[in-house]
Amino acid sequence: MITATEAVVQSGGLSWPVLLGRRDGLSASEKAANEQLPSPFEPLENITTKFASNGLDLKDVVVLSGAHTIGFAQCFTFKSRLFNFEGSGNPDPSLDSSLLSSLRTACPNVDGSNTKLAPLDFATPSTFDNVYYKNLGKNSGLLESDQALMGDPRTAAMVNSYSKYPFLFSNDFGDSMVKLGNIGVLTGDDGEIREKCSSVN
Repeated sequence: MITATEAVVQSGGLSWPVLLGRRDGLSASEKAANEQLPSPFEPLENITTKFASNGLDLKDVVVLSGAHTIGFAQCFTFKSRLFNFEGSGNPDPSLDSSLLSSLRTACPNVDGSNTKLAPLDFATPSTFDNVYYKNLGKNSGLLESDQALMGDPRTAAMVNSYSKYPFLFSNDFGDSMVKLGNIGVLTGDDGEIREKCSSVN
């Protein structure tokens, strides 16, 4: 969490309080992570359910999705939207046509392009701002799971608010990150304090 808040601040966003002293787990599971973390291909309902199972609500879904204002995604995570949306043989009709053209150039329909990268926010890819939400309003969300926020009137209303009020987004993002950081905290004799972050002692 310290790294996350520093990355946001260095990218132009606001900081939030980070509680220190949490203990590290004794194991990690790739299978569990893949099952519990939202997929870019999942419908909003599934993503909301996964968030709710960890004490996060619909607002947290919208707010934390705003982290996609910086960073990149591999082409395989959105390529079906460009060439064969839902098995139709055609692109996603909701995707902005100019963005579609750019993405097809960056991610041609060949297996060799699967690991190529595209920015999650084409307008300001290195700046932590509210442009991600403005992109969604223009049908220019990169991931299907991002653009899905405009398909539900509840989440679309929040997207519209964040697109208009950048400070509101920054403030709410900090609040949601605090909630996220409080999930599954190990205390007492549970877990350990790792000497090396990437491996158990």
